[in-house]
Amino acid sequence: MLIRRTQKAGAVSTRGATGFRSLRVETRKVVMTEAVIALGSNIGNREDHIRQAIYALGHLPGTTVLMVSNNYETEPFGVPDEQDDYLNCCLKLMTELQPETLLGACLGIEAAMGKVRTYKNAPRIIDVDLLLYGDLQINSKDLILPHPRMLERAFVLVPLSDIYPNHSALGLDFSQALKSLDISGVKLTERGSR
Repeated sequence: MLIRRTQKAGAVSTRGATGFRSLRVETRKVVMTEAVIALGSNIGNREDHIRQAIYALGHLPGTTVLMVSNNYETEPFGVPDEQDDYLNCCLKLMTELQPETLLGACLGIEAAMGKVRTYKNAPRIIDVDLLLYGDLQINSKDLILPHPRMLERAFVLVPLSDIYPNHSALGLDFSQALKSLDISGVKLTERGSR
C-alpha cells in the first residue's frame, strides 16, 4: 500500500516593499509504504528484546508501527546445536524509508542490541527480518523481497495471520503455504512471559 502525503519542508519569511511580511511554505511529496517485519529472540529476556526492537522500529525517521501480532513461542528451526526456544512476532509499519534503507536500519537495530553473527542459525538476542515492502519484488545481492524463506516458516506465517487474517499480505497470498506447514509447534504466549 502506498500513501502519498504532503509534508512541510520549511517556511521562508520575507519582508516586502510595503513592510508587510509574507510567508511562503515549501512542501515536498512523501511516499509512505507499508512493510512487514518479523522479529525473533531466544537469548535472555526475549519479550523485552522484542519490545525494544518494536520501539526502535517505531522511532526510525518517517516510520510508524501500525500493528503488532501476538508473541509465539517456537522450538529452534534448522539449528546445528541445542538452543532455547524462540519468541517470535510480526509487525506492520508505514515508512518513508526506501527498502534498502529499511533493511540497513533493521541490521543496525540488531547490532545495537548486541546481535553477533557467529555461525548460521546461532542463538540470537534479536532477529529483525524485512519480509515485505509494499508489493515490491527485489532480487539483489543485498536484498530479496518477498523474504525468500518466509513461506516455509510456520513461526513467520502464524504471527502474520494475526495481522492479515485473510492470509493475503500486500498482494502475497500465503494461505496455501500456511495450510502446508505443521503449525503445532507454534504456541501463543501470554504477554509478560519470558
